[in-house]
Amino acid sequence: MQIILEVPDILGEKLQQLGDRLPEALDRALRELAPAETIPYQDDRQIVELLASQPSPEEILAIRPTPALQARMSQLLDRNKSGTISGREEVELDRYLLLEHWVRLAKAHAYKRLQTEA
Repeated sequence: MQIILEVPDILGEKLQQLGDRLPEALDRALRELAPAETIPYQDDRQIVELLASQPSPEEILAIRPTPALQARMSQLLDRNKSGTISGREEVELDRYLLLEHWVRLAKAHAYKRLQTEA
């Protein structure tokens, strides 16, 4: 397939330097920018199971929290900020923050693996 695209001169020069590797570079960039699908997670059990299954770097980069989990975390963060969070909610928030930390670490490792495979 032929695609005609107008780009700024500086970008055009960089693309010309890639030569026959341009399709490969575009494919990698598209995979990084927009994973084909996302893997939604709702709780720590799901994410631990996913990470324990030894997913590919691409699968790790596609991990996203469900909208329901995002809404719950926002609610807990708002309550924490306003000082109206209960002890039970604080434990829940801490669990979600740890979960987010695990996912960020896994994504950083996955991205690094993709860079070394390139």
